[in-house]
Amino acid sequence: MATQSPFSFVTDLLNQLGKLGSGFQPPPWVVDEAQHRVVLLLNHVLMQEPEAMTRLARQKGQVVLMQWRQFNMKLLATPAGLLDRAEPHAAADLTLTVTDESPLQLAQAVLRGDKPGVRIEGDVQLAAEVNWLVDHVRWDLEDDLARLIGDAPAHTVGQVARSVVTALRRFVGSRRNSDAAAGVDEASVASGAPKAAP
Repeated sequence: MATQSPFSFVTDLLNQLGKLGSGFQPPPWVVDEAQHRVVLLLNHVLMQEPEAMTRLARQKGQVVLMQWRQFNMKLLATPAGLLDRAEPHAAADLTLTVTDESPLQLAQAVLRGDKPGVRIEGDVQLAAEVNWLVDHVRWDLEDDLARLIGDAPAHTVGQVARSVVTALRRFVGSRRNSDAAAGVDEASVASGAPKAAP
């Protein structure tokens, strides 16, 4: 007698979400409320680390776009060193894109312990500050999320967050290496001034 996996419901649900493709769009009020709660949570974590707020304040006015498929969120660094939602028409200074399109493949990769792909484009200094924040602001994402959404979904979100961190580190490292190879020093990059020719 064949038995069905206890996880077949989850697999079927993820397959259905994958079939919906770009046609699936949650109601605007759901998106608005979810984004509002994410900003509140991020600011709660940032307020526990004064150095993080100082670094973020230096990036005031900068916009980070995070996206996966048709879902996206723009965050704005405020003068207070916290985050707010950016206006929908605001241009992104840094874009973080999860490249795995299929919800099923994304979940399977995370459950295997693989890291989803993340593409990073934009301001290398802002990427370096975001990377610093991720490295130095201590927060047990999975533990806090598990209280809200359960252990398995919290683990998936945690894996995606770790993959974004890894991609940020690679992006910053590769840009710094290419700048060094091209003879650009960090002070001139930070100031925006080109290095004088030898």
